Amino acid sequence: QVQLVESGGGLVQPGGSLRLSCAASGRFFSRYAMGWFRQAPGKEREFVTAISWSGERTYYADSVKGRFTISRDNAKNTVYLQMNSLKPEDTAVYYCAQEAIEFGLGSSRGPTYNYWGQGTQVTVSS
Repeated sequence: QVQLVESGGGLVQPGGSLRLSCAASGRFFSRYAMGWFRQAPGKEREFVTAISWSGERTYYADSVKGRFTISRDNAKNTVYLQMNSLKPEDTAVYYCAQEAIEFGLGSSRGPTYNYWGQGTQVTVSS
């Protein structure tokens, strides 16, 4: 069983930055691609970004491209989401997820992930 715990959310002004962390339990974190998704009130969950198991490939939703950066530290079993130039429309609960297959490249599709964190709230407001 894998547990994912997000942290780093909070309230930030438009144009500000936050860095989210997702710490994973389990011995084989380095074998799995990881993703970040978000869900705003009244909206469906949407893909934000993903990183391959090796960290060599990353993918971003168009809405965050150029502003958000995903990275991972396999020695710490942690994946990060650096969010810059935040906008009010980035307000949401952010979830990290672990892809189901080993040595995957990551995906924008939620069903390809089988472990999810509890989420961390990000609010962008003046």
